[in-house]
Amino acid sequence: MRTAEERAGEAEVPEADTAATDDAAPGWHRRWPLLLLGAATVPGVVLYLVGRWAETPAGQAWRTVCLAVTVQALPFLLLGTALSGAINAFVPARVFTRVLPRRPVLAVPVAGAAGVVLPGCECASVPVASSLIGRGVAPAAAFAFLLSAPAINPVVLTATAVAFPGQPAMVAARLLASLGTASVMGWLWLWRGRPEWLRPVARHSGHRPGGSRWREFRVGFQHDFLHAGGFLVVGAMAAATFNVAVPRSVLDAFSGSFWPSLLFLAGLAIVLAVCSEADAFVAASLSGFPPVARLAFMVVGPMVDLKLIALQAGTFGRAFAVRFSAATVAVAVLASALTGGALL
Repeated sequence: MRTAEERAGEAEVPEADTAATDDAAPGWHRRWPLLLLGAATVPGVVLYLVGRWAETPAGQAWRTVCLAVTVQALPFLLLGTALSGAINAFVPARVFTRVLPRRPVLAVPVAGAAGVVLPGCECASVPVASSLIGRGVAPAAAFAFLLSAPAINPVVLTATAVAFPGQPAMVAARLLASLGTASVMGWLWLWRGRPEWLRPVARHSGHRPGGSRWREFRVGFQHDFLHAGGFLVVGAMAAATFNVAVPRSVLDAFSGSFWPSLLFLAGLAIVLAVCSEADAFVAASLSGFPPVARLAFMVVGPMVDLKLIALQAGTFGRAFAVRFSAATVAVAVLASALTGGALL
């Protein structure tokens, strides 16, 4: 039999285990008053500081640019998503196979030239290109349309003629350089593109028998608009940040020579994210830069900018957006230099 001392020792074990468990337990419950105080005060402090900064000239400029880019692009984003939903719900798939040549190498320039019929900016072309791919159009042809539609449609060319009065060569140079870039990028995708880089958003591939076409249009439109709208806002915020952070003296430092000015305005077009219907007026205001550099601004901007990169990443995947945007910039700059050197 166990002695009274042994039974007493066993009775003390749970108490020791309980004390050890208490020591090993995390001490967050002892600091909960500090955590509660932080949760109550930190958001208020952040909002106060942001509000104070928003009242400064820099904050007001940031807010103005961000809202301007968003509001400027929003109507065309609505147009593009509505057109995308309409294509998905109402247009039979056989239409695309009849209009475009069967050989992708020939479908690319045809799709690029078809960009003339869409009076919208890059925000409209991304969801439309995604819908075209979902309907069986070759990705190379859809990408040629994506690049050409914002740059060579009648609204953009008319705005360019108004912004550069008496300079029809600038309009012709923009048309040829943009169409050439779109075609080259389509062929480049045929040559070097890989399917694993392209991950389109899952969506309906056309009308389903027995379903409501108007319901399919509404669902597709709602999905594309909400999805692309978030990336549009992100791109607008990035463009506004650049406008506020980069001083004017930096712009003046690059206006003296050919290649630095051309590359600088190409990069500026990417970060400013000006809608293609308005970028000609911005380019015309940069009178200190050579005409070829201003041409590069108008060719690169509708094809690659911050909001467009964000839209492409959200629609087709980040792997595609990074590679496609980098190659497009290189081709667009080269096309601008060659076309501008010959016509301007």
